[in-house]
Amino acid sequence: MPKAKAGDFFDDLEIMPAEKREGYLNQKLAEAIDYAYHHAPSAKEILDRAGVRPTQIRTIKDLQQLPITRKTELMELQKSKPPYGGLSTIPAEDVERIFISPGPIYEPLHVESIKWFAKTFYAAGFRKGDIVINSFTYHMSPAGILFHEAIRDCGATAIAMGVGNTEAQVQTMHDLKVTGFVGTPSFLMTIIKRAEEMGYNFHRDFAVHKAWFTGEMLPPSLRKSLEEDYAISTAQAYAVTEPGGCLAYECSQKSGMHFMDEYIIEIVDPETGKQLGPGEVGEIVITPLHNKTWGLIRFGTGDMSYYTTDPCPCGRTSSRLVAIVGRAGDAVKVRGMFVVTKQAEAIFSSFNQISTFQIVVGREGERDKMMFNIELKDEAIDKGQLAEDLNKKFQEVCRVKADNIEFVAKGTIPEEHKTILDERTWE
Repeated sequence: MPKAKAGDFFDDLEIMPAEKREGYLNQKLAEAIDYAYHHAPSAKEILDRAGVRPTQIRTIKDLQQLPITRKTELMELQKSKPPYGGLSTIPAEDVERIFISPGPIYEPLHVESIKWFAKTFYAAGFRKGDIVINSFTYHMSPAGILFHEAIRDCGATAIAMGVGNTEAQVQTMHDLKVTGFVGTPSFLMTIIKRAEEMGYNFHRDFAVHKAWFTGEMLPPSLRKSLEEDYAISTAQAYAVTEPGGCLAYECSQKSGMHFMDEYIIEIVDPETGKQLGPGEVGEIVITPLHNKTWGLIRFGTGDMSYYTTDPCPCGRTSSRLVAIVGRAGDAVKVRGMFVVTKQAEAIFSSFNQISTFQIVVGREGERDKMMFNIELKDEAIDKGQLAEDLNKKFQEVCRVKADNIEFVAKGTIPEEHKTILDERTWE
């Protein structure tokens, strides 16, 4: 294959030699831990409870001395110490942006530039001259505005479409000769199919030839269809809202997702917190280095993965996440949004008409499908109104709604059952 050139990379960090990267990350980590300890009260408490001084965290290996903070714990911290759980390092009036992820979790951001974020789009081939639809929501979640700015930092033109409005997406894609798409793979396929239903020939009438995905799994079968049937080059990335954005991204080789050097990324045993080596499956744990405002240390994503240190032909030198293989915690991602067990239980328990419930997540075609099975205390109620109210509240909290709500007979749901049953398979 052709030899990599300097213009193939967004910044020098991507091609940093391994030994230099280790020193760079260790230095940034030590600075981040020290700053969080002295400016974020909850970060100080975490270290103090572990009996660890900030001066004892000087390498990535040293992080094993500290506990993992998970989403449910972060939610509880913010409830007990509003609004940021004691993890903000600056006065509230100095926070430039606040993002909100399901929980809710409030994430302060205060940085002059987030230009580094663009490297994930740059690796996917986004350049000046591209016109790109960003189909992620522009409110609450960091995805919309962060991705928008990153697209611009690649030199491309960004269209703030947001999610939904499929026919408007089709028209915009057609009229503006859009060349790139940012969103979930299932939504892009939905747009393509709708365009075909409207009488368009996608190859003849559209200019889209590159797409960048996150928020849900990209099954090999869907990737093959997009690339072979529609000539769209695809790239996927791994993003988590709580630590502040995109953590790993694919290059042209599509053989794993390169670690971002703006985070410490660990793969650990979820029970012990001990770091695992290449090829060993464990939980992805993140410590952000780029946002001093947010004193988050060792955030457990709940996602299970493994990594490789094998050289990548693209020329990038970081380790790579090979695949997301499952969940360690009690949350399931549905159409790009996490549905957390405790949240779901709180929502359903607020409706006293409901006796028992189970959420079933499946896959229909290229789309996640979520169904609520519900047993009622009394059948003599307005089921239609209950279903409407429940789905509205569920969507308000979890930002995703059920495709179907089934009221089942008492005893249908087993006494011992999972709150969220994930029946999806990825082929």
